[in-house]
Amino acid sequence: MFENINPLLTTSVSPLIGLLYLLFVPKTNIKQCRLVALYSSCFTFLLSLFIWIQFDQSSPFFQFSKTLNFLPSLNLYYIIGIDGISLFFILLSTFLILLCILVSWESVTFHVKEYLVSFLILEFLLIQVFSVLDLFLFYVYFESVLIPMFLIIGIWGSRERKIRAAYQFFCIHLLVRFLMLVALIYIYINTGTTDLQILWNFKFSETQQMILWLAFFSSFAVKIPMVPFHIWLPEAHAEAPTAGSVILAGVLLKLGGYGFLRFSLPMFPIATVYFTPLIFTLSLLAALYASLTTLRQVDLKKIIAYSSVAHMSFVTVGIFTLNTQGVEGSIILMLSHGLVSSALFLCVGILYDRYQTRIIKYYSGLVQVMPLFIVFFFFFSFCNIGFPGTSSFIGELLVLLGAFQSNIFLTFTIAFSIILSASYSIWLLNRIGFGALKLTYFNLFQDISRREFWILLPLTFLVLWMGLLPNYFLNELHFTVNNLLEHCSNF
Repeated sequence: MFENINPLLTTSVSPLIGLLYLLFVPKTNIKQCRLVALYSSCFTFLLSLFIWIQFDQSSPFFQFSKTLNFLPSLNLYYIIGIDGISLFFILLSTFLILLCILVSWESVTFHVKEYLVSFLILEFLLIQVFSVLDLFLFYVYFESVLIPMFLIIGIWGSRERKIRAAYQFFCIHLLVRFLMLVALIYIYINTGTTDLQILWNFKFSETQQMILWLAFFSSFAVKIPMVPFHIWLPEAHAEAPTAGSVILAGVLLKLGGYGFLRFSLPMFPIATVYFTPLIFTLSLLAALYASLTTLRQVDLKKIIAYSSVAHMSFVTVGIFTLNTQGVEGSIILMLSHGLVSSALFLCVGILYDRYQTRIIKYYSGLVQVMPLFIVFFFFFSFCNIGFPGTSSFIGELLVLLGAFQSNIFLTFTIAFSIILSASYSIWLLNRIGFGALKLTYFNLFQDISRREFWILLPLTFLVLWMGLLPNYFLNELHFTVNNLLEHCSNF
């Protein structure tokens, strides 16, 4: 009976079913609203695990494909399918949405139903982004993600500047999306289709590739974000609620890297090679600039936000090395960053919920009164610097191996940013966890709750699993990445 059920299509529809049920729950019944959103996100995550179980790692092609008529008269179809690259991003999205609902269980106290609706819509859109194989629909879902994030930051943000941060986040993305839309229309007029699998085999001229690559680059670079397109990120993180920061750092920053892998490399390989020095230069600047800027921040969230810019520069270096180690390392690093940065934002959220401030000077010696919290914060801080045995170490090592094959100077320069990463991570850990306890500002202390413990524990397990047994993840990527690079080299 279940043989004819497409697990990818079922997972895609699952958030909408939970959303429809939630709409009929009275907004005054807050507990029921939370339970419906929780059960829906749990069910969606379990369905995404079945996709992984049924995934054939020996196949380089898209699996669980499904084509539905959308606008056949215009040659537009709803086409979904996943490969080794998109598989783990779907798993990451469904897992983090579940954590976001648990994180917000007590901290969000107004417009709770609308808040949960925003996250279920966001989950649906993210699954579509990582599974849709039509360029037009990808653009629609890719940009639609901005709407629920805009509302989450602007309505449920933590401080007075939240509305300004939300509009800054939305407007900067709005400016660059126009270029990608123009490029999409041009591609449709010239090819007559937006089917990704057809476009992969369509040979654009060298001039066309250069122009189209830049149009796509503008949208993807803002999403990652690359310097100098990063100005929206620290402000958005600082003002977003904890769950908003988790999903922003955990998944939304990966959309740019995914876009490069799915579109820029296979569709415009000549332009990709041509602009690789530009990417390497911007990545080196981002790694050094963001790391040095992180050292002078006083807001806990901005420290993690700027460190994200530095870590994502490793990702862009890995993608554009155009070899197996570099590309696989960039994907592992994106997944690792999604887990580690989410955990660090959760830790900051725990402090903010208790003491209502994120300024470093108010914290010191928390190991004396919050030992469990410091254990988790210690672990994830070392994950953030790529400590051996953690997922970040595997990703950074593979990226450096790939970069060494491409450019030795690039390898040593980008590796220097790891030293800076260790500097701000250990400095932050030392200031918060150790030293004299500052009783001047806080008199009452509380370690993490049972709910917070069970939120952080699976993140710890996943980071160690990916770091100690990376082949469980790399095996799913080998055929897909090799097929992608082989396709690029054929041009």
